[in-house]
Amino acid sequence: MVNSHVFSYINVLDKAADASWLRNEAISNNIANVDTPGYKRQDVAFENELIRNLNKVEYDTMDARVYNMKLSRIEPRVYTDASGYSYRLDGNNVDIDTENVYMAENQITYNGLMQCIRSEFANLKAAMGSGT
Repeated sequence: MVNSHVFSYINVLDKAADASWLRNEAISNNIANVDTPGYKRQDVAFENELIRNLNKVEYDTMDARVYNMKLSRIEPRVYTDASGYSYRLDGNNVDIDTENVYMAENQITYNGLMQCIRSEFANLKAAMGSGT
């Protein structure tokens, strides 16, 4: 298994799941602070950086792109979204309905990522001959 990159996809999926988990925390904080004057909603930046890294070499296969990706350079980060914008006079820019939609969307994303990780491990198990 030397240089086989057998866990490359799993590592990318794991990093994406971490970003989704962090986004869930940010959305939860937004919901908890919906009535806090001056609070600005937070979100997580990750997907655009992942896509940018995957598209660095246009003519490589997806396998090659994933194998050559430097995951240590792609870190999800929390940022303040639309800090100069506010829905209300108290300076808060959190809309509870929007946050609930983002929470549902993120939960679906996270569940999908977990299913993909389970599937990758099932494939590894089958490839090793212990598919029982």
